[in-house]
Amino acid sequence: MELELRHLKVVCALADEGSVTKAAASLGLAQPALTAQLNRIEKSLGGPLFERDHRGVRATPLGDLVLARARVMLPAMSGLREEAARLHQNEGRDDGTPAHLNLGASTGAVLGQLIQALAAEHAETVVTTHASWSSEELAEMVVEGRIDFAVVGVCADAPPPSQHGLTWHEVTSDPVFVLLPRTHPLADKPEIDLAQLADEDWAAMPIDGCFPSCFAAACARAGFTPRTIYQADAVSCIDLVESGHAVALCQATRELPGLVTVPIVDTPLRWRHLIGWRPDSTVAGFADEMVRLTTRSYAELIGRSRVYSSWLQGNPGFGLQPLPSVTPRV
Repeated sequence: MELELRHLKVVCALADEGSVTKAAASLGLAQPALTAQLNRIEKSLGGPLFERDHRGVRATPLGDLVLARARVMLPAMSGLREEAARLHQNEGRDDGTPAHLNLGASTGAVLGQLIQALAAEHAETVVTTHASWSSEELAEMVVEGRIDFAVVGVCADAPPPSQHGLTWHEVTSDPVFVLLPRTHPLADKPEIDLAQLADEDWAAMPIDGCFPSCFAAACARAGFTPRTIYQADAVSCIDLVESGHAVALCQATRELPGLVTVPIVDTPLRWRHLIGWRPDSTVAGFADEMVRLTTRSYAELIGRSRVYSSWLQGNPGFGLQPLPSVTPRV
């Protein structure tokens, strides 16, 4: 029997589900049919891939080897199909504007603004999106060809996500502000010393990179260790702040009804927004335009933030970074 990708999907389903019954249900197959397929796969590969008993299935050493290869090959083939489809869609566009763009973002605020900018200037381009809190995940998706551009955030002077071969442009370098309810005793202050928040509980979204340790270090320099940190999604974090149960660190452009953003004295925390892409992708020729539109989108967000716009007047070097004359490589 010739081994095919569908056979690798069977092996992965069995490993992920832990039982023949559950794997058959996830694949839409009858259990006897799946068992027969597995027997043929094992015969083709020369040995059992799973040990089976009343508790379920567990991979053998041969099964682990096949699984390791399958987990590489299946996403790669999926990415190949998607990139081939995009290449076909984008052929014949004389101005270099792609017929389809798939964008990923770890920062929700700019994604909506960027979609609006693309719709206004490139209405013929179909835009799809993928959101994730993980910059590393989005960078991996760009490498695999599953998305075309990723707009991500990184802490202070940290490097871009670690995947090799991507081009990155720094769009903004922003201070991190504090998000408070309007009823908070410090809500009307022009700036807050981090030490003034020593007795607060905190709300935070999950994030990769060094930002959590940088926050802990900033608190240590201010003379305290953060109390309870509630890790939650963005909506839950906002709810916790709004109810007075916690305060949160936030992007400087954040504007929310009933809440206020306040700068931190001496700007102990900084956040950079980057846009990245594969220089050998079918849409790489559109990268300079994406950098321009992303920069414009952030400019509009900054312009709508009274607090951040005012803060920038006395803090040069922050905010929008210069547009490149030639797209840089990192």
